Amino acid sequence: MARHMWAAREARQNYANLSEPLKPASIREAYAAQEAYWRLAEPVYGPVAGAKIATTTKVMQQLMGIAHPCGGAIFSKTIHQSPARIDKRDFVNLRLESEIALKLGADLPLNAAPWTAERVVQRVAGAMVSYELIDDRNAVYAKTEATSMIVENCWNGGVVLGAMKVVTPSEVIGVMGSQMLNGQQSAKGQAEDPYATLAWLANLLAERKQTLKAGMIVITGSLIPTFSIATGDRAVFSARGLGEVAVEIV
Repeated sequence: MARHMWAAREARQNYANLSEPLKPASIREAYAAQEAYWRLAEPVYGPVAGAKIATTTKVMQQLMGIAHPCGGAIFSKTIHQSPARIDKRDFVNLRLESEIALKLGADLPLNAAPWTAERVVQRVAGAMVSYELIDDRNAVYAKTEATSMIVENCWNGGVVLGAMKVVTPSEVIGVMGSQMLNGQQSAKGQAEDPYATLAWLANLLAERKQTLKAGMIVITGSLIPTFSIATGDRAVFSARGLGEVAVEIV
């Protein structure tokens, strides 16, 4: 499963679900294949340096026929600092998600699971605004199966991070974000509870005998609907008290 998805990405093919006999039989099997995909990706993109969440909204879950979010990894060489210049040619189909990221100040070991939002707070060093770089390879979302998307690491192509701020939960939960595109406001959105998202990801990884470690970056879901971006565009996402993150597409 992993080799098939990795080869398709390397060949810059449009996304297609895994077909029989490669289709995962379950979500658990899809995540096992995702970990094999990480081993193929790490020589190119560096070791796993964080985690992401996908399909957090009910609309996206209904579209893909699932009732829960999905998790994936972020690789070290795909982490960029704001302001960043991103080459669109490195992607088949680049899209952006405007998110709150958390940086871990301590491990979230699997033997301490299950984690709760309240318990993870003391393990977070700080928060920052961020962009997730999505490469969906021109997927048709209404036809995309969650298990196949999970195998391909939920389409993560990296992140762009703003400056980290030391914050309290009240400064992050429910924070309002504003998206600017080429100098014009294009959207606004509100965060839910990034700490709850972190706890969910830590528990997902604990089930897979994996640990979120100090120094890792966790992105917690888009405040604003995913949007396409073109060469020459400049996007800036900001949130009250957390500053801004900027990316220029070249």
